[in-house]
Amino acid sequence: MKESSVNNMSFFLGIDSSNYTSSAAVINSDSMCVNNQKQLLSVPTGQLGLRQSDAVFQHVKNLPKVIEIALNATNETISSVGVSNKPRSAEGSYMPCFLVGESIAESISSALKIPIFRFSHQAGHIAAALYSANSLDLLDKQFIAFHVSGGTTEAVMVTPDNQDVFNCEIIAKSLDLNFGQAVDRVGNMLGLPFPSGKYIDDLAQKGSYSGKINISLKDCDCNVSGLENFCRKLFENSYSNENIARFAVEYIYKTIDGMTQALIKKYGKFPLAFAGGVMSNSIIRERMTNKYGALFAEPQFSSDNASGISVLTMLRFRQQL
Repeated sequence: MKESSVNNMSFFLGIDSSNYTSSAAVINSDSMCVNNQKQLLSVPTGQLGLRQSDAVFQHVKNLPKVIEIALNATNETISSVGVSNKPRSAEGSYMPCFLVGESIAESISSALKIPIFRFSHQAGHIAAALYSANSLDLLDKQFIAFHVSGGTTEAVMVTPDNQDVFNCEIIAKSLDLNFGQAVDRVGNMLGLPFPSGKYIDDLAQKGSYSGKINISLKDCDCNVSGLENFCRKLFENSYSNENIARFAVEYIYKTIDGMTQALIKKYGKFPLAFAGGVMSNSIIRERMTNKYGALFAEPQFSSDNASGISVLTMLRFRQQL
């Protein structure tokens, strides 16, 4: 990296150290091309996650190399660095693994004398989805974004903000598990690798399920734990992996669709955007797009990545001019 002048505003670095992925991205503000690099954390076979101490250790090892590769795409000046420093923009939102990315970003900012901007991991997901869908202009409006992943199952009202690009207000959520957790538990039951979302998607496309699906909604909120319980019953009754996976996807779709309808009834019609690893599912994406004209990220921008953080860093930098 070369030392930056505040007058050079072409390249912006984003860093994200989520629970299961070390990632860094550089966006060129002229071409709007993003070079996103990431490395999944290693989860032992049969386990459904990592202790925070283990995640922190792996990020410490992974991030320097991931950042180096991302920066190798350009020999130009980096104008500012952005980083996710917490899961959500809510009081008390905290996970130790984000400290790794933040400390590295602070070091880069100090060494190069460039600004540093901090965002939530959730904000990065939303920005990545809009970038992927070529819809960053939506940030000038109010819209509803779903963030559905291993750590979060929420719908937020997104409102433009002249200081922080946008604000998020939670308007719907899971009252128990998150869908990503349930998917990984079902995947573990079926002997699939962790994280299991991609494998569930592949199996579901080969399976079918025509039985009744009972979901649990309370106002705009949902309960997710029933998904795992129903899948276990199907497993115990010798349903095929393909049909169990299809049931899981149908359950998630029916729940997300129900939440969407409840939100429209309560708040009116707003543009809809879907972000997070669970929302990379091809079946859910096709149906929600056809029904609501919803915006979805491409799979590489749905799972944890730093692209959205680099985009937000660029936009936040411009706000200061």
